[in-house]
Amino acid sequence: MTRLFTFWASHAAEFAGLLAQHVLLVVVSTLAAILIGVPLGVFASRRPRLSAPIVGIANIVQTIPSLAMFGFLLPVPLIGGVGARAAIVVLILYGLLPIVRTTIAGITGVDATVREAGIAMGMTQGELLRIVELPLALPSIAAGVRVAAVVGVGSATIAAAIGAGGLGEYIYRGLSMVDSSVILAGAIPAALLALAVDGLLLWVEHQLSTRRRSASRRTALAAAAAVVAVALVAGGTAAARSRGAIVVGSKNFTEQVILGELVAQTIERDTGMRVQRRLNLGGTLICDRALITGDVDVYVEYTGTALTAVFHEPALTESRAVFEHVREQYARTGRTLLPPLGFDNTFAILVRGKDARSLGLRTIDDAARVAQRWRAGFGYEFLERPDGYPGLAKAYGLRFAGEPHVMDLTLSYRALSSGQVDLIAGDATAGLISALDLVQLEDNRHYFPPYDAAPVARAQTLLKYPQVRDALEKLGGRVSAAEMRRMNYAVDAEHKDAAQIVREFLAVVR
Repeated sequence: MTRLFTFWASHAAEFAGLLAQHVLLVVVSTLAAILIGVPLGVFASRRPRLSAPIVGIANIVQTIPSLAMFGFLLPVPLIGGVGARAAIVVLILYGLLPIVRTTIAGITGVDATVREAGIAMGMTQGELLRIVELPLALPSIAAGVRVAAVVGVGSATIAAAIGAGGLGEYIYRGLSMVDSSVILAGAIPAALLALAVDGLLLWVEHQLSTRRRSASRRTALAAAAAVVAVALVAGGTAAARSRGAIVVGSKNFTEQVILGELVAQTIERDTGMRVQRRLNLGGTLICDRALITGDVDVYVEYTGTALTAVFHEPALTESRAVFEHVREQYARTGRTLLPPLGFDNTFAILVRGKDARSLGLRTIDDAARVAQRWRAGFGYEFLERPDGYPGLAKAYGLRFAGEPHVMDLTLSYRALSSGQVDLIAGDATAGLISALDLVQLEDNRHYFPPYDAAPVARAQTLLKYPQVRDALEKLGGRVSAAEMRRMNYAVDAEHKDAAQIVREFLAVVR
């Protein structure tokens, strides 16, 4: 717990900003869900035949996993992309079901004699709804809003995977670092926020259901309005700060976060420009899509990954040929591949050190002899990529005791070390390889292409800000594989802050 409080204290400004982003996401999406869900619920209550299909569609939306929903929206124009816009759309969709359901229940639950009395007094249908039905249905609607808001708090943590900010950034960062303190730094405030939202809205619901004096209701509404105003002001301030900044992205593992910081700090140092960080975005697909749509200006990609996973072309084995070919492909789509940073982070087929020594394992061919008794564990991308597991198994004749376990890349190192799996595909520059006594097997059939790390940026951004190109070109050849491995080790094994590690590195190489 001491480490947790130390982390909060040292990241106070960042924590406040992420908390404000999280609250803003929940408030805006919940208000929008109310504005859509209540009229939809009223409409469905008036037309019983349409009620079941409307609720059914909302139910289907709820069954789609949050991360999958974010992925579906990435390529959708206007409402998709990377950032808060897509996250708010997803949170609205998740908030609709409880609000629509409770609105229908509240309206249909109004006593028929009350309606008849209103009609007898000469009320129109609109007046009956506004003066009689909605006020009586408010406690039920408030219960739905409470459920929607609490669901929104939880779902908003996942939105960090597409660069929407919020407390989920700490959770993803902690997972990439395998650091429970950083995970808890985001998880605990998110849980407390959910409890606070639930308690506040439960109190509002109680005020409405017991029909206390109107002053109490006005106080509850004023308090809610104040929360909204504070969140909107905070969000507007954050947006104003980020306007005109260069946006730097990264994928969601330690090395990528470090490289994202390296690019961001280099631009800040050499150009004096403001930089907005959208780190821990997820896999290659999300980062590439963000670059295409303009949600990100620059991130670091690996040439072999670009060749096979981005452009879906056959693997090449010569480093320079891969770089030139990928650079040409990027240029055709309005993007610029800048000089390589200086290291090749190829896939590393890893086994435990004790197994390598006792069984005499040196190459992947050696592992293929004993793999029938082993369990393998691979990251999500490696199982599907054209340069991943299917091709590797074919090239080496790999056969395991069962289907490979699918797991987070960073967690796979510890799964191997602890004996949960016997072989994984990691990164050659991962700091945990030496920390956990793992051994990289030689790719003796030269299956994997070169994976030289290099910044890729929007050509439009570089034309507008040529000083950014100059700053990033100075990084060419400055990061060796040994230096990258050292920085990864410092973050993964020693739990040091990635931003501080990069500052120390730049102080030496400048």
